[in-house]
Amino acid sequence: MKLEIFDNYEELSLHAAKEIISIVHQKPNAVFCLATGDSPKLTYTLLANEARESGVDFSKAYFIGLDEWVGVPPTNPGSCHYYLTRNVFQPLGIDVTHIHLFNALSENLQNECQSMDKTIRNLGGIDLMLVGIGMNGHVGFNEPGISPDLYSHVINLDEVTQTVGQKYFNETMVLKQGITLGLKHFLESKVALLVANGEKKAGIIKRALEETISETLPAIFIRKHANGKVFVDSAALGQKQPEATL
Repeated sequence: MKLEIFDNYEELSLHAAKEIISIVHQKPNAVFCLATGDSPKLTYTLLANEARESGVDFSKAYFIGLDEWVGVPPTNPGSCHYYLTRNVFQPLGIDVTHIHLFNALSENLQNECQSMDKTIRNLGGIDLMLVGIGMNGHVGFNEPGISPDLYSHVINLDEVTQTVGQKYFNETMVLKQGITLGLKHFLESKVALLVANGEKKAGIIKRALEETISETLPAIFIRKHANGKVFVDSAALGQKQPEATL
């Protein structure tokens, strides 16, 4: 695992965008899995700007959805589907045939999981997975206590995730379950990039970098990734760089 510390959120986001661009330059038909949420939002804005200004071609690339709130329609502005469409797919001009997202309204969510796993296998695996870190250390909807050996699955959401998740919606929502790629996907991706910014993430980042690796903190498994990268701004470290221990 490689830890990179940036002075501010803007600098962090710019380098994360460059990381994505470097992958598509090396492999035009690369497979990306991009998280939603506050931390990567500026990364996607800068990515779209750079693609437009420098003519970076994403037309051959594929995009996999990391997760989705079960029961939330894609037209809801709080859904992961809506977020990715607005912040990534439309700005980059991605064809719908190159986009693979969970249908969280499906009557058979297990089939959704199996279909997603098959799609990833058929595409040759994920080249870069960009994730954030939840206040409870989750990655996607892989909540504390989840096995690192799972692929796509449906999960009951932690109370912290249910509460924090309300901020993405215009009205109070029932957020009991999520459908998500598993930590196995995370560990098998060719590049795993975790981004975090702001003082509010300092406590959980410190834990992820310093605690003994265990299932109690899903994001901690990035330290077992052969090509894992953690991008944080100085605020997310409380202005002090902790020492990562393996």
